[in-house]
Amino acid sequence: MGLFDDFSQFLEERLDEFLRNNPHLELQAIEEQLREQEQDTQRLILDLQRKEKNLQEEILSVAQDIQVWHGRVSKAEAAGRQDLAEAAKEREAALLRQGNQLWGQMEGTKQRVIQARELLQQIQQRRQEVKAKYEQVKAASVNSSNTATGYTAGWERGVNTSGYNRAADPLEAQFQNWELDEELDRMKRNLGR
Repeated sequence: MGLFDDFSQFLEERLDEFLRNNPHLELQAIEEQLREQEQDTQRLILDLQRKEKNLQEEILSVAQDIQVWHGRVSKAEAAGRQDLAEAAKEREAALLRQGNQLWGQMEGTKQRVIQARELLQQIQQRRQEVKAKYEQVKAASVNSSNTATGYTAGWERGVNTSGYNRAADPLEAQFQNWELDEELDRMKRNLGR
C-alpha cells in the first residue's frame, strides 16, 4: 500500500506543479467543475419542482377528503347519530393535520426551489467569470514565448481513448534517444577519468 500511496502522492504533486505552470488549465478545470455543479443544480430544481407539484396534488386530494368528512359530520348530526358524527369529526381533524403537514412540506420545498435558483445564478455568474479569465490567460499564454506559462495543447486534446502506446509515441522515441545519448556521454566521461 505504501508504494501506491507514494505513487499517488507523486502524481498529485506533478499535477499540482503542472497546473501552477499552466494557469489556464487550472481555470479550465474549475470551469468544468462549475459546469457540473450547474447541471446538478438544474436537476435539483427540477426534482424539487416535481416534489412541489406532487405535494400540491396531495393537498388537493386531502382537501377533497376533508370536504367529504365535513359533509358526513353534518349529515350524521342532522340524523342524530352522535357516534358517527364524533368519528367523522376525528377523521376530519386527522385529515386537517395531514393537510397542514403537507402544506408545511410544500412551503419548505418552495423555499428550497428559491434557494436552488439563487445558487444556480451564482454558479452561472462564477462560471462566466472563470470562463472570461480562462480566455484572457489562454490568449496571454498563446502570445507569450515563456514555455513555463505557455499554452498546452495536449491538455485541450484530452486523452486518446484507445490508451497511451509508449512504443508508437514519436516523442517517447526522441526522449529515449536523447536519454541514451546522455547515458553514453556520462559513461565516456567516467571511462576517461
